[in-house]
Amino acid sequence: MSRERSQARELALQCLYQLDLRGAEAEESARQLLATAEGPVRDYARTLVEGVRTRQEELTGILSALIEHWSWDRVAAVDRAILKIGAYEILHVPEVPPKAALDEAIELAKRYSTRESGSFVNGVLDKIYRKHVASAS
Repeated sequence: MSRERSQARELALQCLYQLDLRGAEAEESARQLLATAEGPVRDYARTLVEGVRTRQEELTGILSALIEHWSWDRVAAVDRAILKIGAYEILHVPEVPPKAALDEAIELAKRYSTRESGSFVNGVLDKIYRKHVASAS
């Protein structure tokens, strides 16, 4: 299942990236992209995309408050999408261990963004984990 979830995260990243850059005009393209996957990959990718979009304001507020010396709008679109996916999983998907969501987000950043993005994503999502998850235990 973890390989399928990794594939689903990649697919969700592609959809959320398109939607972030192109807005409503990317709706059909994102739907078609989701339709290319099958079974659990498609289902989990759809869960992530819909969850992030439903909680867009909440996630953006939490993330932008944790980014030091930088504004949310200046964060690269791919990093914004990765951060939203990671934050959504950490905060709202209890069946995914928070550390697994964090590790997966770091890997996405290393694979699809800049060399520095892995540590940037790690720093921001680790703050979410410590503030919202570890402190609640």
